[in-house]
Amino acid sequence: MLKVVTLYAGLLGLFYVYLSVRTIGFRRKAQISIGDGGDQGMLRAIRMHANFAEYTPLALVLLVLMELQNSPSGLLHALGCLLVLARVAHAYGISSVQAPGKFRVGGMAGTFTTLVVSSLWLVSGYLGLV
Repeated sequence: MLKVVTLYAGLLGLFYVYLSVRTIGFRRKAQISIGDGGDQGMLRAIRMHANFAEYTPLALVLLVLMELQNSPSGLLHALGCLLVLARVAHAYGISSVQAPGKFRVGGMAGTFTTLVVSSLWLVSGYLGLV
């Protein structure tokens, strides 16, 4: 049974719903049903939501595979926490024109770190190195 990754999947699932509701609210307020209507705020909301949907599922699949291979729970918690913090930081960094770019960059760096470390761990496990 998956005991570690389920926590992070649940937290990220809730955050995805938040991003979805936020984007829907922005659409209603701006009266834009499809696309971004040339509105920079709408474009940011769309990209924030889409970026989450593009990266988070693969990261979670990799973490699930790690847990199924009985990887150390400390490593799983570290990567799960990093992924949650990275996704929140990225969303904050892209959310407004005034938001600091370092959060967006840091969020992607944390996401890529999770993807790379988990991928390397899985390949190493397959090769019998860990």
